Amino acid sequence: MFDNKTILITGGTGSFGKKYVKTLLERYKPKKIIVFSRDELKQFEMQQDFDAPCMRYFIGDVRDKDRLRRAMRGVDYVIHAAALKQVPAAEYNPMECIKTNINGAENVIEAALDNNVSKVIALSTDKAANPINLYGATKLASDKLFVAANNIAGGHKTTFSVVRYGNVVCSRGSVVPIFQKFIDEGRDHIPITHEDMTRFWISLQQGVDFVLKNFERMLGGEIFVPKIPSIKITDLAKAMAPNLPIKVIGIRPGEKLHEVMCPADLCFDTYEYHDHFVIAPGIKFSSRTNDFDSNAIGEQGQLVDANFEYNSLSNPHYLTIDEIREFNLQALK
Repeated sequence: MFDNKTILITGGTGSFGKKYVKTLLERYKPKKIIVFSRDELKQFEMQQDFDAPCMRYFIGDVRDKDRLRRAMRGVDYVIHAAALKQVPAAEYNPMECIKTNINGAENVIEAALDNNVSKVIALSTDKAANPINLYGATKLASDKLFVAANNIAGGHKTTFSVVRYGNVVCSRGSVVPIFQKFIDEGRDHIPITHEDMTRFWISLQQGVDFVLKNFERMLGGEIFVPKIPSIKITDLAKAMAPNLPIKVIGIRPGEKLHEVMCPADLCFDTYEYHDHFVIAPGIKFSSRTNDFDSNAIGEQGQLVDANFEYNSLSNPHYLTIDEIREFNLQALK
């Protein structure tokens, strides 16, 4: 569905954006791929790797609605990946996080509507479910904006959906590169914030493939959540540095012990599919479907049981230390 189409990726020079562009170029023949981001150096570096004739690079910030509106002219699909994502930084710089993650989301929505974009998928995070930190709260607000945008669309053809998943292995700023840095520096221990901490675990390629598939599945207004394994952070440390002791340093500002992707409070709106969950919108749409027990390609889902919650602690699928080691090796390829 991406052949001869124009795709724009906000925050396109990030880990997700680069993998998404690579995958699009390998599998499809897009008309244009527009990388929209604010860092000229990262764009220059990305151009060295991705210089296909269909590539376009736009300097711009999602806080700038006019620049977004111009960048989206003639665009068919938008992936909104731009965000301020570092949890402690958001706690100390709340307004900057709000301006990018909430106001920026509103700008993306309005620019997409103004240009009659066909489909928009916004990337979310497990931290948006039952948030305790500002980053998660801003992403929850962003999710709500994208869901509600399907009502705002009115007669426009534009549909909006959200993809939510957990920690991405080896992405910029994630725990694996941090642990690896400690190992390379010859540290005498691996610092972790809490010995009981768990996280959902997904590779960058898995995240990209999930987003690609959901452009086909989406009806508009749903939040897609993949079925992925959990890990214990202590097991990650043992997988990466089996000979180094672990030192507990305490939870950082805004950090959770375990992550949630489908809250129990939303069990009456959550549908289970064979490899993912769909959280249906709580609001009713006046001009769009309100039925999410099937999707656009005919897959069937069913409501989860009452009080069901999808969280990293009770997740039935955990990776062993050896599986974590193998998973990380595959993710680096």
